[in-house]
Amino acid sequence: MGYQIGIDVGGTFTDFVLVRPDGTFDLTKTATTPYDESKGVVAGLGDMAAAEGLSLADLLHATDAIVHGTTTADNTLIQMNGAATGLITTEGHRDEIEIRRGWREDIWDIHLGPPEPIARRRHRIGVPGRLDHKGNVLVPLDEEAARAAARRLRAMGIDSIAVTLLFSFVDPTWEARVGEIIAEEFPDALVSLSHEVAPSAPEFERTSTTLVNAYIGPRVVEYLQRLEEELEKAGYAHQLLVMLSNGGIATVEAVCHRPITVLASGPAGGVVGAADTGRTAGSTDFISVDMGGTSYDVCLARGGQPDVKSFWNWIHRYLITIPVVDVLSIGAGGGSIAEVKAGGLRIGPESAGADPGPICYGKGGTKVTVTDANVYLGYLNPEAICGGRFALSAERVADSINDQIAGPLGISVTEAAAGIFRLTNAQMNQAIQRVSSERGHDPRRFDLIAFGGNGGVHAPAQALDLGFPRVLVPKAAPALSALGILLADHVVDRAKGCVSQVERLDLGLANSILAEMRLEAEKELANANVAHHQIGHTATAACRYPGQTFTLDVPVHLDEDTFTEKSRSALVADFHRLHEELHTFATRDEPVIIVELKLRATGETPRPRIAPLPAADTSVSDAEKGRRKAYFDGDFVDVAVYDGTKLLPDHEIAGPAIVEETFTTVVLQPSQTAVVDAFGNYVITGGAA
Repeated sequence: MGYQIGIDVGGTFTDFVLVRPDGTFDLTKTATTPYDESKGVVAGLGDMAAAEGLSLADLLHATDAIVHGTTTADNTLIQMNGAATGLITTEGHRDEIEIRRGWREDIWDIHLGPPEPIARRRHRIGVPGRLDHKGNVLVPLDEEAARAAARRLRAMGIDSIAVTLLFSFVDPTWEARVGEIIAEEFPDALVSLSHEVAPSAPEFERTSTTLVNAYIGPRVVEYLQRLEEELEKAGYAHQLLVMLSNGGIATVEAVCHRPITVLASGPAGGVVGAADTGRTAGSTDFISVDMGGTSYDVCLARGGQPDVKSFWNWIHRYLITIPVVDVLSIGAGGGSIAEVKAGGLRIGPESAGADPGPICYGKGGTKVTVTDANVYLGYLNPEAICGGRFALSAERVADSINDQIAGPLGISVTEAAAGIFRLTNAQMNQAIQRVSSERGHDPRRFDLIAFGGNGGVHAPAQALDLGFPRVLVPKAAPALSALGILLADHVVDRAKGCVSQVERLDLGLANSILAEMRLEAEKELANANVAHHQIGHTATAACRYPGQTFTLDVPVHLDEDTFTEKSRSALVADFHRLHEELHTFATRDEPVIIVELKLRATGETPRPRIAPLPAADTSVSDAEKGRRKAYFDGDFVDVAVYDGTKLLPDHEIAGPAIVEETFTTVVLQPSQTAVVDAFGNYVITGGAA
């Protein structure tokens, strides 16, 4: 096996992990290039090649796999700079996307307006034609009206068209025909058909998902195809693989067919990497936290697996009904801006980003950030940041904290910096509680796996606040998302609407739907060069009680890939049990409604084998690189600083202490101890109640 490279594009940095054939790995970072992410990607690959003593062409020739996580879809939706998008829908239903089921993110904020529309009202056109919920024709499709709609949208300068006809998930014939008409009248348009993007009810969710796919699609397709071409020209001979929001990977071809599958995919790679770290440390129940430069991503996992949601996913104010790893993200990172508002301290969600960045970057940043506070408190060493590749300066930090924070609050600079650190932790603790205690899980029964460039700085203090028994900081923490991307399997998710009481479900229909989805998934995996014997299937059903507006995904127990009477009985019993676990009650005398059937096909990939570190032949003192003043327990104290690259398995460090890795720092609080495991991960214990 040759080299394997994982690439994760973040808001501030683009992270790279290169795994060598012998199982050793190297990390690097480059500044993210928001105007064209591919520039930062190619620059980072060049840096990695140089570090290996190779040309870029030689490195790519020797590379078996490149897996890429992109934020293009998210950035497009956040910045609302996607394609000019139109909608063709059933007559009388063009305003569903703005009605939004009457839902508003903050019901107490009367000033909160609707999101900026993806397709303005004049770009949404209704076409006569109506099916009922069983697929029977009530009003024939008016093909001439559909043709006129396509012409009208072309004349309006539309680039991408979403098509969502009522009950097309029951019978997609009309919707497919409208797609053909658009291709005849407007061949340059990118067309998103709802029965291919989100083939299930309810109507608003399907329309929202399809519109978002149409809106972000052209930018995602253009970017991935451009990057694939650049890599091919540079010497890469294999398929470029892309991280998906469901925690799996897919080919560029598959993503270009459904670009929405990469929306919100950024955190998924980190969760996969955290699960691998937990596995090596014997931890199956954990909460992973990723603190980078812009955001803080939290995910709870049980049995080594995170929850995957496919219902009621509000992403950047639009509802998306695709499977998404259940990650809660808040605006808290190293670049988060600290400021005084209404007489109090506020952190984020605004970020200084990569350019100009924090004040200590010396690139023109003028606003105090979390990173600036950590530099002042002695947790970060400007000379050691990113292995010395980024020159930082603490000269203006103290004055800026005094002018912007301490002065307005009437406190000292030290109190202000410590307050920034504590308030940042408090906000991140609230995010952890939202995915744990607010859902009935005691965080004291979980391990905390912290990664990202800033995770190791804050997580040990958070563990004391919340009572975590252990904190795991992976050796690859600053680029764990990039490593996790390499560890992910090919995953294909398919879903199809199938509304019925479970007791009355037509088993023949259910098996026909499952067989069709299985065939589609296996075809996609075959295109990704996944052998048939490497493919596994799991089926679930989205179920609810009558009158409920939300569903639960319940495992379907198949007998040799067949939905049987036994499967039916188990589905009903499992739904009642899961509903009681999640909502404290179950009404077992009520019928269970099945809304849609889902199939997940997983294709195993050759994962890189990370080699363990050599046994320690030195003492911990050999890794001590000096001492410096840092803030602990209300005062600056003299603490030991260790070179993480020299720490080996079974080395033990007592806090307070600071460990400096090339791209991250671990800050041990008093009463805590860190032990290095066989793979260089830091296992931190002590101090928790």
